[in-house]
Amino acid sequence: MSPASRFFNLLKLDKRDITQIFFYAVFAGIISLSLPLGIQAIINFIQSGRASVSWIVLVIIVVGGVALVGFMSLMQLRITENLQQKIFVRSSFEFAYRLPKIKFGELYDKIYPPELANRFFDTLTIQKGVSKLLLDFSAALLQIGFGIILLSLYHPFFILFGILLVILLYLIYRYSYDSGVETSLGESKYKYRVADWLQEIARNNSSFRNPTNFNYALKKNDELVSGYLNYREKHFSVLKRQFIQLITYKIIITAGLLLIGGYLVLSQKMNIGEFVASEIVILLVINSVEKIIVGLETFYDVLTSVEKIGQVTDMDIEQSSETAEGSRYHKIQLEAQNLRFKYPGSSKDVLSIDSLKISQGEKIVLRGNNGSGKTTLIRVLSGLLQPTGGAFLINDDTFRKIDIASYRSRVGTIVQGETPFEGTILENITFNDPAISPENLRWALDSMQLSSYINSLPDGLDTPVFPEGKQLSSSDAQKVLLARSILHKPSVLFLENPTSYMDAEVACELIKFLFSPEHPWTVIVSSSNPEWCELATRQITMGNGKIISDTKK
Repeated sequence: MSPASRFFNLLKLDKRDITQIFFYAVFAGIISLSLPLGIQAIINFIQSGRASVSWIVLVIIVVGGVALVGFMSLMQLRITENLQQKIFVRSSFEFAYRLPKIKFGELYDKIYPPELANRFFDTLTIQKGVSKLLLDFSAALLQIGFGIILLSLYHPFFILFGILLVILLYLIYRYSYDSGVETSLGESKYKYRVADWLQEIARNNSSFRNPTNFNYALKKNDELVSGYLNYREKHFSVLKRQFIQLITYKIIITAGLLLIGGYLVLSQKMNIGEFVASEIVILLVINSVEKIIVGLETFYDVLTSVEKIGQVTDMDIEQSSETAEGSRYHKIQLEAQNLRFKYPGSSKDVLSIDSLKISQGEKIVLRGNNGSGKTTLIRVLSGLLQPTGGAFLINDDTFRKIDIASYRSRVGTIVQGETPFEGTILENITFNDPAISPENLRWALDSMQLSSYINSLPDGLDTPVFPEGKQLSSSDAQKVLLARSILHKPSVLFLENPTSYMDAEVACELIKFLFSPEHPWTVIVSSSNPEWCELATRQITMGNGKIISDTKK
């Protein structure tokens, strides 16, 4: 969809609120433009030199009209505040729902997931921008419309003024829209690239302390900022051209209307009260036009923000019926027939498995050199990646027919590069699942040798964890991930180098626990630690995406 289409679809979600805003704007506009009529009548009474009850009543009506317009503006503010809150809530849940479900093919070699999350901040621009557009644009457009109708009652000449005004607005919008949106999108692109680079500097701050690396960081930042300033300047040129057109219009219209209005008064085709009232209306109309022209910058910003967020919501996400129960996969048998997988944009299969069958309870080690296909196989079997060819069967159901959510609820997974998230240790292990009993939690902590460490902490399980588990040792971070993966006593464990940062003695004890025959779960692990091979019931060696050997003990 075009940015404009996305914007109007966004407004449709809150049609009722927007209708109320326009309802108040219509009445406020009518009252505002009736005030010049009251002022005209007051001036006529003053010219006659008589102070009467009618004059006092008119003054009260005009003052009351001003108060009523203020009240209606307050009601509009309340509605737009509700609208802003709904936009924020809706956007946050849209991101929270979609980010974990975006298909791998949408992300691979295309975009860095945290960069997608940063686009959430465009929600703030939409909040403020939509509020400003609805309030200012609605009031301005209605004032222009009612003003032209009112002016036409004074003299037919003002009809020409209205026609010229509409033509002006159309021309300014027509010849500035495309360039305005294009430069605004370019500006936004570089804005996010600068933010991403600053995050990379912060994430790797120890590396950039070296003077040479520090200079590189500044140089790259300079290049990105230069790109931002280039598009920013182009965007400002569009806005400047629009404003110059507005100033020229104001000069011509103001001079013309003052001269013609004066002529109409002198030729007695308009009295002085009508002249003053018409000039007030003209000033209101010109100010409304100025609001619209100046507000186009906000309009471009909102369109850009809607487009940036729309690129996230356009991404394909995994579909799940979420009707099957996890108990259906209490015992899991995995089978692959002619299984193929290739990464998006690649013409070569990185995984090619003719036949593979894994029964419940097997303890399997995947071996092979880097690039042999171990990681890809684990991620396909765990449901993180969908095969691009062949059949992947789970309990005799094809992978595409099973309920992926239920399957994953019976699977524990640790993938390379996974780290604890920001939260407490308890939240990192349990995700605040109320179904987890204290006994199961204690069992998982004891099994992964975390209990003594947690007991030594002043806040215990409530100890905060920094992003990526920065204050945890690499060994403890891996233990937290392992405790999380076994907490629900899954049917299958998929593990990528789960003990690579642990001391040999500790790693050996955890491997014995995970591969113990007393645990009915299936374990499929890729690791170079020889201890896994000694205790495994099956060893699969891979090379070039194929199974070279498959040995059972």
